[in-house]
Amino acid sequence: MQPAAERFWQALARHAGPALADGERTLSYAELREAVERRAARLRALGVRRVALTLDNGIDWALWDLALLRARLTSVPLPGFFSPGQQRHVLDDAGVDCLIGPPGEVGPACGFVAAAPSLHIRRPAFAQPLPAGTRKITYTSGTTGTPKGVCLDAEAQLAVAESLWQVANGLGVERHLCVLPLATLLENIGGLYAPLLGGACVELRPLAEIGLAGASGFDVARFLATLHASRPHSLILLPQLLLALVAAAEQGAALPDSLRFLAVGGARVAPALLARAERLGLPVLEGYGLSECASVVCLNTPQARRLGSVGRPLPHLTLRIAANGEVLVRGPRLLGYLGEPAPEGDWLATGDLGELDAEGFLHLRGRKKHQFVTAFGRNVNPEWVEAELCLQPAIAQAWLYGEALPANLAVLVPRRLELTDADLAAAVDAVNAALPDYARVHHWRRAEQPFTAHNGLLTANGRLRRAALIERYHDALLSLTAEDHP
Repeated sequence: MQPAAERFWQALARHAGPALADGERTLSYAELREAVERRAARLRALGVRRVALTLDNGIDWALWDLALLRARLTSVPLPGFFSPGQQRHVLDDAGVDCLIGPPGEVGPACGFVAAAPSLHIRRPAFAQPLPAGTRKITYTSGTTGTPKGVCLDAEAQLAVAESLWQVANGLGVERHLCVLPLATLLENIGGLYAPLLGGACVELRPLAEIGLAGASGFDVARFLATLHASRPHSLILLPQLLLALVAAAEQGAALPDSLRFLAVGGARVAPALLARAERLGLPVLEGYGLSECASVVCLNTPQARRLGSVGRPLPHLTLRIAANGEVLVRGPRLLGYLGEPAPEGDWLATGDLGELDAEGFLHLRGRKKHQFVTAFGRNVNPEWVEAELCLQPAIAQAWLYGEALPANLAVLVPRRLELTDADLAAAVDAVNAALPDYARVHHWRRAEQPFTAHNGLLTANGRLRRAALIERYHDALLSLTAEDHP
């Protein structure tokens, strides 16, 4: 067993008291260990190797994930916000031979058959070799229609968990409420592994009780009701969830006085939002991470906090800035992308541009590529969606934008002047029907004129000038998003 995993199990063996709760039942640390051992033995007896989890947030999700780690098998969390096509891709790309949870429409289509309630197996036609030690394959929210699998070992995942608990130690965090889907690496490691390392209780409510629906639906009233029922000490929030919480509090909603540590990340956080949270007395700390580094890389702390930065690197990592401004990370990281060679060299290029100030705080300045991250933390490659839009007979050109926004916005050029807005709306609806909800066009407007090199909206070889488009349509975009920003 890898040293980090052994330290993890030894830590769990030292703890007593409640470990997991869901509002109706509670498991002690002793009961958790027994349940994990039973499930690990069951998985070994089945002879499966790569297991997808499709369960909702809850105690069962946590126990199966921990059992896979204990049995030294490979966990493949399957996000519920992926489209059916993306879910099929994940199951086949990862060579999954066991599916735990509701099979949905993709399970039978991929050849899974029920072996027991909520447990389905198959013999995949092909399984790509995994890097040695792979314990989790995490798929990002999809920079294209076929997301890439990031292969992680126990060492990388638990190094992050150990650093996070080291940062949180002393804040009196004894109860963490999981707000994000456990299929997201950030909550899996920061909201499950890290609190368990410290002997805290992890509360796991179904996502409907949290108020989350799909990739971008959020019921703040339901969320507040769950907060008051749970009274957690810590949460992990995406920027849009923090915005909803802050807006509700500003409008008079009462918040529980139990909150001690609110980590926010997954996308850029506006400094103005952090200032609003601070005025309310919310203990919000911004961070930064990426799947290739097993989630969190940097985090502000109560002892070392700088507004406008994403904090200092966690203790197990080192950062430096390349000559071109790209953030480079050295430390535990991915073993490789599934089906690709392992990354070379000691330093991992993040694709993000940034600066380190004199005291070691990282300030992000943008992204090298066109991919944007929505306010709900979903990665979207606009070129993918734009290409789908331009396949429609009614649309000649399209530009998609959504960086740190709660909704994706598009500017569309019709193929013919006589085409109506209704024609464009029908084309958008047709494209959205085949896209996962985080990548859909939520609002759009007709372009004032076609994008050309002459008006500065295209390069000479026909590529979109995205910065020029943002400048040209900035005010129009703000009007489209006004309804999404309390």
